[in-house]
Amino acid sequence: MSNVKSKTAQKHFKKIVLVGKYQAEGFSQILKHISEILAKLGCEVFLESETARHSSAHQLPELPTSRFAQNVDLVLVVGGDGTLLGIARQIAGLGIPIVGVNMGTLGYMTDIPIQEAESVITDMMAGRYEQDIRYLLEAKVYRNNALIGEGSALNDVVVNRSGIAGMVELTVNVNGQFMYNQRSDGLIVATPTGSTAYAMSVGGPILHPAVAGMVLAPIAPHALSNRPIVLPSDSQITIELVSGKDVCVNFDMQSLTSLKIGDQIRIERSNKNVTLLHPVGHSDYRAMRQKLHWNEYPSSF
Repeated sequence: MSNVKSKTAQKHFKKIVLVGKYQAEGFSQILKHISEILAKLGCEVFLESETARHSSAHQLPELPTSRFAQNVDLVLVVGGDGTLLGIARQIAGLGIPIVGVNMGTLGYMTDIPIQEAESVITDMMAGRYEQDIRYLLEAKVYRNNALIGEGSALNDVVVNRSGIAGMVELTVNVNGQFMYNQRSDGLIVATPTGSTAYAMSVGGPILHPAVAGMVLAPIAPHALSNRPIVLPSDSQITIELVSGKDVCVNFDMQSLTSLKIGDQIRIERSNKNVTLLHPVGHSDYRAMRQKLHWNEYPSSF
């Protein structure tokens, strides 16, 4: 399922690992504040190893992501959506939920404002939250039928050119059926979660998280009739590079594989999910309204 919410969750969390955007100004102080909140609530608190290596003035035990499954029952992200995406891809399928405290500028998934962190975290540790299950995409890259790369994405899989190269030409097949040849700057395959990210910026539709679909959104297509399309979430998509220089495929913009002519990217829905936790009363519509400024009107209105 792409999105399931529960307002009557009962699970209490005792072992928490903190993951953070350690580049952000004031991060160490915020991290210390949140760890103190959790300690007062009787939680055992860890710090993800990469975060710990870049953080100062902490005395928390470190924990690598490889040991999350055996040692923690909640991941608390302090940062923005990019930070959450990175850790979500690593722990997908482990059944460990994620909470996001927002230090970024947008924050669709890291939706707890830092100013409200203490009250919201207190409620969540007591079992008062809503859960939101999101699916990922799995992509495999083949060259001459040999696997040369693979990756997962909570937001999107993107095939695109470098900034100085010309257009790319792609052939797209869905469930073994030819769909089209496309000349463009690239192609985005996005989940409902990713429909509010890069896909939206190129004119793709916003999908509610509960919609079981994938967005195919071309980047600056040569033919204006080449429009974004929504496919069922069980679709199997194959993208072949027909022509183009300096082309690569990105997974959530956090890892990539360089492509050659004839390479194929095979994309399908992953069998792994990620569970996000939100404060009670969370509304997807309110989040979009606030983040996309739908509630702002000219002063004359």
